[in-house]
Amino acid sequence: MQETGVRNSAYGADKFGFKGLKEVQWNLTEAPLYEHAIAAGEATIVSSGALCAETGHHTGRSPKDKHTVVDALTENSLWWDGNRKMSKENFDTLLADFQEHVKGKKLFAQDLYGGADPTYRIKVRVFTQFAWHSLFIRQLLIRPERAELASFVPELTIVDLPTFKPDAKRHGGREGSDTMVAIDFTRKIVLICGSSYAGEMKKSVFTTLNFYLPAQNVVPMHCSANVSHDGESALFFGLSGTGKTTLSSDPDRILIGDDEHGWGPDGIFNFEGGCYAKTINLSRDAEPEIWDATNRFGAVLENVGFDPDTRKPDYTDESKTENTRSAYPLDFIPNASETGRAGHPKNIIFLTADAYGVMPPIAKLTPTQAMYHFLSGYTAKVAGTEKGLVGVEPEFSTCFGAPFLPRHPSVYADLLKDYINKHDVDVWLVNSGWTGGKYGVGRRMPIKATRTLLTAALNGSLKNAEFRTDPYFGFAVPTSVPGVETDLLTPLKTWQDKTEFDKTARDLVAMFQKNFTKFEKHVTPDIRAAAPEVRIAAE
Repeated sequence: MQETGVRNSAYGADKFGFKGLKEVQWNLTEAPLYEHAIAAGEATIVSSGALCAETGHHTGRSPKDKHTVVDALTENSLWWDGNRKMSKENFDTLLADFQEHVKGKKLFAQDLYGGADPTYRIKVRVFTQFAWHSLFIRQLLIRPERAELASFVPELTIVDLPTFKPDAKRHGGREGSDTMVAIDFTRKIVLICGSSYAGEMKKSVFTTLNFYLPAQNVVPMHCSANVSHDGESALFFGLSGTGKTTLSSDPDRILIGDDEHGWGPDGIFNFEGGCYAKTINLSRDAEPEIWDATNRFGAVLENVGFDPDTRKPDYTDESKTENTRSAYPLDFIPNASETGRAGHPKNIIFLTADAYGVMPPIAKLTPTQAMYHFLSGYTAKVAGTEKGLVGVEPEFSTCFGAPFLPRHPSVYADLLKDYINKHDVDVWLVNSGWTGGKYGVGRRMPIKATRTLLTAALNGSLKNAEFRTDPYFGFAVPTSVPGVETDLLTPLKTWQDKTEFDKTARDLVAMFQKNFTKFEKHVTPDIRAAAPEVRIAAE
């Protein structure tokens, strides 16, 4: 077996049970990974210098194909209502078949960290079949110093084999599915097959940290984070398409990270070393930092269309998917944090893309309302982020990240509640979705207005505004904010059909109430009382 690159020679691929490999390329950097990807026909270099790859029929995650081994560690500790069981025997068979499948093949390996705080980080080794996948995960996780690689011993191993197709009966997967993500928390192994969508790898690391960190008094969070130059940090919760990456990339603040963080006794820390930005309709004017980071050597583009002659990327092209993406290291953002760490947050933002168009652009939540909305996780799924999804539809995703939660949502909510109360954090709900009507009728919330409202919340000035109580959801909404259309702050005024607005808002309130029934026995009465409830008729 030929092995190239910096590595721990005493802990090679054989330690994972790989035998008969043709070669392993260890910890390659950008330039050689470009060369391997181009030589294998995996990707194309576009005119900006980025590496552009297609992910095939999977243009997003496949959450229904994720399975977790049930054993003594997980049987009574996992949230099985939100996770699929897999027997140890099925996993063992899948692992053996993986090891057989790679015989005579070339693999790429990256040794990386998940977690910027050395106290809580996990050492991750990622074996990939594709060179562009190796570059992707290298840009997304935290890269050790080269000198550290010689003694690197992984705690978590991920193997990503897109060309391996699982067998439902043999491996315990879904009937008719050609995809599987299998997790064994006891042995700390993740096996991914049948999908070229690179995001499955990064979310596997997140899922693993979500399992282990709560026991260490750290709440893992599906959120972006930034910090002011005065040291006041903020968290932005939300699912894909709600603006986590866009809104946390603020030229006047330091970016901690765009997707996954932990909050522990010493403050917040990023799980990753890169960003995974949506690029549909990306423009230099609207998002200059993300534009510059995307259009350069070292960035990895997924499913972005480009001119076949000039190779110029077309970020308006949604022919493959609306979920076009760019992966790049944090240091591609000029104002990114060098440490990936910051103190306890002063503000928390819950982002939602309200497809019904009845939520205000910003609202201040009480601590109990914050817990209610955290457990509810109302947002909208955007086309392409999950296989088979077309357009936009509303979704309740608890903790703003249900697919990534191994433990019961109340575990994360209780930890977050304790930290919010201990550090007197202000919590805001921001609607980056629709106004003036439902999706397809109204318009998307102006990003300029959203940024203005966020700035006012983060700098403290919004706390001095006059507030009204929303008659449908009960939270406090500012009546006027400098630089924002006044009517935007009262959604009813943006609708032509006031009767339809009232009906739509009432329907959404009922959806909240119905969704929350599964959490009622896990929360205190004051959180149950924070539920939306129509208090007065619309005027």
